[in-house]
Amino acid sequence: MDNLCHTLTGAALGEAGLKHRTRFGNAALMIAANLPDIDALAFLSETPHVALRRGWTHGIVAQLLLPVALAGLMVLIDRWRPPASAGARRVRPAAMLALCYAGVLSHVGLDWLNSYGVRLLMPFSTSWFYGDAVFIVDPWLWGALLAGVVLARRRGSTAPARVALALASAYIAVMVLSAAAARERVVQAWTAVHRRPPVALMVGPVPVNPMRRAIIVDAGQYYQEGSFSWWPPRVEFDPERTPKRVEHPAVLDAVKDPDFLAVLSWSRFPRFQVQPVQGGTSVTLTDMRFGTRLAAVTTVVPDQRAP
Repeated sequence: MDNLCHTLTGAALGEAGLKHRTRFGNAALMIAANLPDIDALAFLSETPHVALRRGWTHGIVAQLLLPVALAGLMVLIDRWRPPASAGARRVRPAAMLALCYAGVLSHVGLDWLNSYGVRLLMPFSTSWFYGDAVFIVDPWLWGALLAGVVLARRRGSTAPARVALALASAYIAVMVLSAAAARERVVQAWTAVHRRPPVALMVGPVPVNPMRRAIIVDAGQYYQEGSFSWWPPRVEFDPERTPKRVEHPAVLDAVKDPDFLAVLSWSRFPRFQVQPVQGGTSVTLTDMRFGTRLAAVTTVVPDQRAP
């Protein structure tokens, strides 16, 4: 999910009562809810950033160690800058550690929900996991969590934040169940026409409208897109087919390029566009989920016949 959603989640947890468990409780929850995204520093790397995102800092080892590091930092800050009054609340290490775990795990769980994916088992496995349930920027979650935080602070009560978290959790549960049911319907519709299930499939969320979903079918040699709707119930496949071109000679050479390998480590539905250019062949790699909007990489494979 986006960082506004992560921050609002941490803030809502705090306003629901957790911020009172220890000094710096609210700050710790909001920081922890964003902490795995320290891998955004990958944008400074020469390697395509998608190869580094949602990996090490989102995997199982980071889930165990990041909360410990943040809790330790908060304890050090508390000792460095103790409260002004002698009887004021101090950082309680055990409570602080629990809040940091709540924030970090909320981040990883929310990231799993969308179609970008997350490598939950890093560094032991580079496998991606996709919830395909909630769009990466969801205004319904924003609205519920923001209302809960604002009302809780205005009223000096934990009830609005708790209601907001309950509504957000219920919405997420419905979207996860909806994603599974929609996927099953799409598989049935595809199999009825093609007499075999897809090689791979995404029935992913779209912006704003939770009643609609975008379809990408991996049919082996080509991709086919489509749309799914709950109201009215409908599965539609676009007539256009997008060839993969994975066996094209120029593609076989292009994928040896380090940047291509980096993007392929992230890509879920890779497609190659091949075009003759002076002195060789231009090969562009994109992912069907995002087209040229994200991580498109191009190289020119020299013509082997050229002197």
